Amino acid sequence: MEEFYGRGIILADRDMVETNSDEILNGAEEEDVAFLVVGDPFGATTHTDLVLRAKEKGLDYKIIHNASIMNACGCCGLQLYNFGETVSFVLWTDTWKPDSYYDKIKSNRERKMHTLCLLDIKMKEQTIENLMKGRKIFEPPRFMTVKQASEQLLEIIENKRKEGDDSLALTEDTICVGLSRVGSDTQKIVCATLEEMTSIDLGEPLHSLIIPGEMHSLERDMLLQFVVSDKSRSILMSLST
Repeated sequence: MEEFYGRGIILADRDMVETNSDEILNGAEEEDVAFLVVGDPFGATTHTDLVLRAKEKGLDYKIIHNASIMNACGCCGLQLYNFGETVSFVLWTDTWKPDSYYDKIKSNRERKMHTLCLLDIKMKEQTIENLMKGRKIFEPPRFMTVKQASEQLLEIIENKRKEGDDSLALTEDTICVGLSRVGSDTQKIVCATLEEMTSIDLGEPLHSLIIPGEMHSLERDMLLQFVVSDKSRSILMSLST
């Protein structure tokens, strides 16, 4: 990339952007500084903060917008204006299993809206031992898969049943959409029940999951192009308005 752009490139990880933003803005009074991100620049609040800091310093800035999963997810055929609040899934541990995103999915489905689920990305993780000893040794990157997200949702559903919840937002037969590597030549889209999703391998990252709400017949017809089984096809055919 440095050869292509003809100038040096500094890899700005999350820690640098969130806690050392002044380092990015240093020297911007005399020369142009470009901050390159994946997706749309305003897909993260930290980037909004960077703009505010530039304004405080009296720096001029220019935004060049880009595609992101927030709009590219429309490739599956679900209409963007029918999406509700976007939710984020985190990778569970043995002792930490947050499920607050379930309530947001439920709220969207009660309003008959689709839910885009952004799946966890773990970068620069440290073991407890390395963290305590102050050693800058990081674990390999981890990317949450649609399979893992579906497994977590099924566990949440089962827990809700045990608690006596009789108004579940989802069941094992809820139709879902799995996306991987959207926008690339190897992009993959599948439409399956939540239970079926737990056995589907969508390959390399990045993955996203969509929980559809009420669907127009055109949305249904698009999803029918991606169904993985007769069962999911039959359920899908019964859903559209």
